[in-house]
Amino acid sequence: MNEKTKEIGSRIFELRDLSEISAEEMAEYLKIDVEKYMEYESGALDIPASILYEIAHKLSVDMGLLLTGEETRMHIFTVTRKGKGAAVERREQYKYENLAEKFIHKKAEPFIVTVNPKDKEPSKNSHPGQELDYVLEGTLKFYIHNNELILEEGDSIFFDSSYEHAMEALNDKSAKFLAIVM
Repeated sequence: MNEKTKEIGSRIFELRDLSEISAEEMAEYLKIDVEKYMEYESGALDIPASILYEIAHKLSVDMGLLLTGEETRMHIFTVTRKGKGAAVERREQYKYENLAEKFIHKKAEPFIVTVNPKDKEPSKNSHPGQELDYVLEGTLKFYIHNNELILEEGDSIFFDSSYEHAMEALNDKSAKFLAIVM
């Protein structure tokens, strides 16, 4: 069990408890079973960034607070230097870098996501809202609602993220994309 995962889960538990929201209510909001939610909260299971975003929304806090334990303060602008965004390694095949963890009351969460090549088809996930993905490097196979699309550098896709989706790096090379979750 990763120490960072345990810390995030502990913060979520404390904020949920302070907000007087039951684990069952949170699981229902996230459209997952309560057992899986409890694994996230205990730190036994890594939390996908999209789920963290939804938890932050439900708790009326900024995602940066969940990730770092520090209250976000920036409300006019925030600068994230290259490679210095908060690392969010929530899924084995994806590495997330949060580009605005210090900005308060965001209407969207921007990430740089790196996808490493794998031998098997990636597992799909879904979350409420919408998402924009813009390919910065490499080639991605994008899976959504019974569709498979090939996205090259400079291509983008905007979609309803409540449909199951996944990305796979092609050509035995990592791919990198800008993801904006709304």
